[in-house]
Amino acid sequence: MATPIPKGISKRTVDAAEPRQAAWFLWDDGKGAIAGFGLRVSPGGAKAYILQYRMAGAKADRRYTIGRHGPWTPDKARERAAELRRLVDTGVDPFEADEAAHKGRERERVANLERAFDVVADQWLKSYKSDRHGKTRRQSSVNIATTVVRHLKAKFGSRRIDELGRADIIAAIDAIAPEKVAMRSSVFSYGRILWKWAFARELVDVIPFAALTAPAKPASRDVILSDAALAIVWRASRKIEYPFGPAFRLLLLTGQRRSEVFGMKWEELDKKAATWTIPADRAKNNQAHVVPLTDIAVSELTAMLTKPGEKAPTEWSKRGLVFTTNNTTAASGISKAKLRLDAAANEIAGEGGAKVASWRLHDLRRTVATGLQKLGVRLEVTEAVLNHISGSKAGIVGIYQRHDWADEKRAALDLWASHVAGLIAPKAVVAETA
Repeated sequence: MATPIPKGISKRTVDAAEPRQAAWFLWDDGKGAIAGFGLRVSPGGAKAYILQYRMAGAKADRRYTIGRHGPWTPDKARERAAELRRLVDTGVDPFEADEAAHKGRERERVANLERAFDVVADQWLKSYKSDRHGKTRRQSSVNIATTVVRHLKAKFGSRRIDELGRADIIAAIDAIAPEKVAMRSSVFSYGRILWKWAFARELVDVIPFAALTAPAKPASRDVILSDAALAIVWRASRKIEYPFGPAFRLLLLTGQRRSEVFGMKWEELDKKAATWTIPADRAKNNQAHVVPLTDIAVSELTAMLTKPGEKAPTEWSKRGLVFTTNNTTAASGISKAKLRLDAAANEIAGEGGAKVASWRLHDLRRTVATGLQKLGVRLEVTEAVLNHISGSKAGIVGIYQRHDWADEKRAALDLWASHVAGLIAPKAVVAETA
């Protein structure tokens, strides 16, 4: 005859529970017993703690498995059974509570993934490559943004962006050496853009940059090339192969932006009218811009189509990129070509014992603007030439002043072309007299 098993769930009763031909249950009993708490013993000897209950208004019991004996001790199982019983007594089904908890954990997991800084930063960088009008940003700006993202990802990793605060931003900036003024300034400026983007998409509730003081900006490196330097740069560009040499000269002749010149298309050019129309989607200020082409500019463009030993063509190409190496995309490798231009310029300057000071391609645009002013061109005309909007074209003046300055722009660029021609023309040798 089998020995009677003590009542209630305890280590002694659980250890004493032997398997039978069919599964059976040992129910909690006695003082402090939890209704429905029990132990299921399978024919194979497996033991699992369960809670059997019936929700108010239900017609059948439900059985919730707490866990296997071993990983779960009787005391731990009893505590869990008590928690589940409290849920039942308050009208919450344990299975539904588990499902809600699972959904909550899933939402938290998704939120952690969606708001992981490295994920958000990569998404922002992808979107930053085009502005809000869908126009591709300058590669130089994208390069800076990429460097900033790389730095911030190294600091923040997959931490949630909405959990990063002012102290974290300050620490990321302070990690940059003080002498790297430009990098510190870029991290602050581009980081603020990133957070504003995240704020607009409800990934963060606050923008911590709003309460921070921006680091000092690097000292201005604006350069105006002298007439002597311009002449040297022009001669040096003759040593640089297509497409870069001609493009550098058109930058100098027109004063337009680097992206606009290097993205020039033949269909934008009108040889008969001697004009170049930059469409709005390629102009920085999203306003179409007609650039009068001087005789020198026309000659430069025609020369690119002239084959060795043949006469210059009377017509230009009808379509396609003007400056390209593969007939598909605008020329790349501009920075390397600029290094070759600098080397050629310094070689030419060195022949006279001089050296051209460090400058950037954008300085050609600044040099043209300054040169026009020196030549007596009105400020409004200079800005019209550059397609630049500032105080003189903003506000009410910009709304009602619709004069296109076409004649004035042509006269200004002709004047500038004459000045450049004078700089690059061979100098006459004056014989000495006795």
